[in-house]
Amino acid sequence: MAGHAGATADAGSRPVPAEQLTDPDWIAGRVELAASLYGRASDAVLATVSWYSASSVLLAPAIESLVLHGSALDPSLDAVTLHVRPDGRFTGARSARMCPKPGLEGLGARFADAIGAVVAQFSATSGARSRALWAIAADSIANRLLWAGQAAGDVHRATALAAPLAEAIGTDLPRPRYTDIGPHRVVRRVSCCLIDRATGGEKCVSCPNQHPDVRDRRIRRALGS
Repeated sequence: MAGHAGATADAGSRPVPAEQLTDPDWIAGRVELAASLYGRASDAVLATVSWYSASSVLLAPAIESLVLHGSALDPSLDAVTLHVRPDGRFTGARSARMCPKPGLEGLGARFADAIGAVVAQFSATSGARSRALWAIAADSIANRLLWAGQAAGDVHRATALAAPLAEAIGTDLPRPRYTDIGPHRVVRRVSCCLIDRATGGEKCVSCPNQHPDVRDRRIRRALGS
């Protein structure tokens, strides 16, 4: 799969146990690196930006394997290794084992434990709102399902997993959402990465914190629809 989470490690990255995502000192270091990459902002903003990137990579191996092979790799923090560049950017991830309990119920429980532990520590360390961090995880799940579905040639089958997977993860996770624009299925985001508050630039094309008509026009323009 092009762009597979485990295929994007490069010579400039190094392996880091995903358990580091619950280390307050390590998170503080991510905040400083984010400030160097994007600009000075509050710790809560910079931690949110960092989690937006980390969550997509952390959750990818389990979701991609689920869609492409029908059985999921284990997303538990002690099973996952992240690939991280010196500037703090996450470039890939791999999991060392299969999820021990098959089906969405077992995968959902593992996701709930992993996401919950990271969100709790990111929030405690930076002051970022837990609810906002869970919303970012929901969008990461939605995007990874969509991308894996595109790679598998069956977007509708892959994205149909979003609701039951979210149900298996539990009530802290907002339900991932999609919308169809012309022939394109896109994620209808429930989270904001806050990167515009650090860079001073404009909001992301699909940011939910803009008028829906503006967002729709920007997405259509980006898709050429």
